[in-house]
Amino acid sequence: MPKRVLTGTVVSDKTDKTVVVSVERKVKHPLYGKIIRRSKKYHAHDEENSFKAGEVVRIEETRPISKLKTWKVLDRIGGTAEVDVQDTASEVEAG
Repeated sequence: MPKRVLTGTVVSDKTDKTVVVSVERKVKHPLYGKIIRRSKKYHAHDEENSFKAGEVVRIEETRPISKLKTWKVLDRIGGTAEVDVQDTASEVEAG
């Protein structure tokens, strides 16, 4: 059976070797027909603690690693604009 792969945003990276990823999906309301957003948080394994809050990542389903962790982070898709702005601002001040 193939492993599920989801895309979401890292909302917390405070625990060791773990990130919390919020995955958002859009569904049609059963009665009104309006498109609404539903989100769910997944705990994913991050061996090197390399992913930070705000980054967009892909996670893959895996065997249970702990009570809450059954996903692992595959790779980074994108980052936040805020992090990029702070990095460039510090480079300008240093230079």
